[in-house]
Amino acid sequence: MNIPIFQVDAFTSRVFAGNPAAVCILDKWLDDHLLQNIAAENNLSETAFIVKNEDIFELRWFTPTIEVTLCGHATLATAFVLFNFYHHPDDTVHFQTRHRGLLSVSRQGDLLKMDFPAIPIFSQSPPKGLIQALEVEPLEIYGSDEDMLVVLDSEQTVSRVSPDFALLGQVDCRGVIITAQGEKCDFVSRFFGPRVGINEDPVTGSAHCVLVPYWAEKLNKTSLHALQISNRRGELFCQHKGQRVLISGRAALYLRGEIFLPDN
Repeated sequence: MNIPIFQVDAFTSRVFAGNPAAVCILDKWLDDHLLQNIAAENNLSETAFIVKNEDIFELRWFTPTIEVTLCGHATLATAFVLFNFYHHPDDTVHFQTRHRGLLSVSRQGDLLKMDFPAIPIFSQSPPKGLIQALEVEPLEIYGSDEDMLVVLDSEQTVSRVSPDFALLGQVDCRGVIITAQGEKCDFVSRFFGPRVGINEDPVTGSAHCVLVPYWAEKLNKTSLHALQISNRRGELFCQHKGQRVLISGRAALYLRGEIFLPDN
């Protein structure tokens, strides 16, 4: 069995920046254990798998250790592959997902625009170990259905955070988003997910489903320019649309090839 595979750097216009994702094109769904093994072998923050079903693509995402309910950069990477290497005939591609319903990605010049759900947040007290793991004093802390949002006082503070990942991995949430108002953009962020096998994710599209509504209200604007200031850095152009967020970015191909699996 040969599976086409692409590795794409998302939220950047050049390789060796942004967030790398693997995209695997399947004829039919394989056993979940095999999908997880492929993602572990790829050893990237996310591997996307797609199966074409008439005019729509079924889409799933796996980290090296678990399947996740939403991933932005791997969705962007998948759309990039379909537009550029599979000659998708329309300017919009639709994905059916297991947990987040129907998602779409539209092509606008060299930008790919994702239509994602806005994720509500709620104020809460810091869970056990969070402050100690980040070693920083937050201005505000919020929870969402999966992640924590930690608001800090400046871009420099966000940049300097060096978590204790062993301790952070004990905090009861999928991941921790830290953010502050930006110096040359509207806001900056970083994302830590040691519980799902990713100490720091370079650029996290799904985190912006939380970040965009927060900063849209805070800054009283609906169009937002964001930077995720990991070592690889990524750039996102966002719009708040009430119950939805539009997240746009660029992508660059790093490699393409085939995965060779035994028939049995």
